[in-house]
Amino acid sequence: MPEPDAPPFDLAGCLDGVRRRDQAAARSLVDHLYPMVIRIVRAHLPRRVAEEDLAQEVFLKMFTRLDQYQRAVPFPHWVSRIAVTTCIDHLRAQKRRPEFRWADLSENEAEVLDAVLTSDHEVAANDAMAAHELVHKLLSQLKPDDQLVIRLLDLEQKTIAEIAQLTGWNQSLIKVRAFRARRKLHQMFQKLESEEMT
Repeated sequence: MPEPDAPPFDLAGCLDGVRRRDQAAARSLVDHLYPMVIRIVRAHLPRRVAEEDLAQEVFLKMFTRLDQYQRAVPFPHWVSRIAVTTCIDHLRAQKRRPEFRWADLSENEAEVLDAVLTSDHEVAANDAMAAHELVHKLLSQLKPDDQLVIRLLDLEQKTIAEIAQLTGWNQSLIKVRAFRARRKLHQMFQKLESEEMT
């Protein structure tokens, strides 16, 4: 957090410096955007990928594509979209999704998962956070786009409009993806339950 009396960050000036290949301006830009980027990376981190490596990849893409920034959206939103798509690309690159069994759950995890997946209402933020690690085990078996929409909508409690801005998807597509992803999660959950009964 900046000091209360610190001057506001001069994003436009910093971007001009980066375009002039000013290394200090580049470092300043990374320092300013790092908290946002690492938060996105941690929320969507593909398994077996180090968060710092993924964050560095996001910044590399940001610098190499800087001439593509059209100022149609605020610069941090543009960078956040790069961060999200970078995570999706890594998820897509992971071909294998190991199976996951009900027996792998603790009793408490099973109860939390049951509450999250069988509720017709929106998941409360604190319940979603408590179930984050648990649901991640099932999410890892979904397609990357399905994983992303569930993470953003149910785990991070973002609105449809916020997700549209972050991903570039239209709102109808987001609703359809969320419906299908939840249905797939229900099917996986029912499969786990039937395994437990046998």
